[in-house]
Amino acid sequence: MGRLTGGDPAMLDLPRIGLAVSGGPDSLALMLLAHAAFPKAISVATVDHRLRPEAADEAAFVARLCVERGIPHTILTPDQPITGNLQSAAREARYQLLNDWADNQGLRWIATAHHADDQLETLLMRIARGSGIAGLSAIRESNGRIIRPLLGFTKAELVAVCQEQSVTPCEDPSNANLDFDRVQVRNWLKSAPPLLDAARIARTVTALRQSHEALEWMAARLEPERIAVNENRGATLDPSGLPPEIVRRLLIRALQSQNPQISPRGDTIDRALETLNAGGKLTIGDLVCTGGTLWHIEPAPPRKQNH
Repeated sequence: MGRLTGGDPAMLDLPRIGLAVSGGPDSLALMLLAHAAFPKAISVATVDHRLRPEAADEAAFVARLCVERGIPHTILTPDQPITGNLQSAAREARYQLLNDWADNQGLRWIATAHHADDQLETLLMRIARGSGIAGLSAIRESNGRIIRPLLGFTKAELVAVCQEQSVTPCEDPSNANLDFDRVQVRNWLKSAPPLLDAARIARTVTALRQSHEALEWMAARLEPERIAVNENRGATLDPSGLPPEIVRRLLIRALQSQNPQISPRGDTIDRALETLNAGGKLTIGDLVCTGGTLWHIEPAPPRKQNH
């Protein structure tokens, strides 16, 4: 989305935008830039996950900054304690709270402060995990109502925005926790030769995203002639003569024609493609897949009950 731009805010007829602001430099810069560009269109929410005692003070700090600028502000807290994989569970809780808040406030968009350095870190993490083209598209500019208008900004630029307005951000100690993959990647980048430029990487991510979208477009065009769905007998897929990446995407579409909730990971699809190409059989979730000239995907038979 590039740089935040405004003009005369009074002349703009904008939908109301929610900003997710934690008190760190990135999200504070998002708030400061958005307030300068669209002061009447924004509301701010701060999520206190109740995982750190300092978080309540950080939320109160953001609230004071909003009061000073006349920005509506809400502190959001989860109803239940966050357990399990803390990063994943906290992220899920955060987006649920933000979406509920946006619904209640009538907000069209929720803006987060992901920036170019986040994009670079995410790309490297996904390369390390063996992601395909979809994963390497990294952080997208929009996903449903979530928008990320700062992907064209570097971390240093956002820190400078806070300094220029004499706002001292909060520091989250989890940003130094080496148990997190992202922190390890961030520290590695600090010590690595300056060959990876966050702004230039954005062009690579854009090219990868466009490639992903082109392949999805082609798979959508081929789906009606290559996938046949029978409500009573599952689906069949004709993979003959197609490039492997197109077959991969059609297989996912065939699986989702039987179970829209299924979202197989890359290694699961790799194993499925190898098995089906060899004419074998495997189970993915609650679906049985059988290879051959045509591939068959159907619900697994009910398990026998032990009496």
